[in-house]
Amino acid sequence: MFKVQCLKFKVMASVTRFEELEIWRLAREVANNVHVMVNIKPFKMDFALVDQIKRSSGSIMDNIAEGYERNGNKEFIQYLFIAKGSSGETRSQLYRAYDFKYITDKDFNDMINKLVQLSSKISSMITYLKHSNYSGPKYKST
Repeated sequence: MFKVQCLKFKVMASVTRFEELEIWRLAREVANNVHVMVNIKPFKMDFALVDQIKRSSGSIMDNIAEGYERNGNKEFIQYLFIAKGSSGETRSQLYRAYDFKYITDKDFNDMINKLVQLSSKISSMITYLKHSNYSGPKYKST
């Protein structure tokens, strides 16, 4: 169990599963939105870009989950940085999809805004964990 502080409201809460993390839920939403987006022609015909953007968007949520499950703040921070990088990679791929006219202005702007928000929230979690005295359950003395 991690103690996670909501920086916006300064409320302490215990999170017992990664599924409870707002950043993981938002990352899941992004991955699902990407999945829907890439199944529309002509996007779905660009197999390489479809594969790459699905992998990078899925990597965001997967790295948040894996880092959390490692039960230590240092490992969690490391995986959050990887998730943040995957968020940037997904944004970059969205620019390509937009430039290739695979997605609409609205879909592009909506997804970019979600990814920027997600990246910001991941950064906030990293900052919190770096300044926390709590090192994670794996370091808890028994």
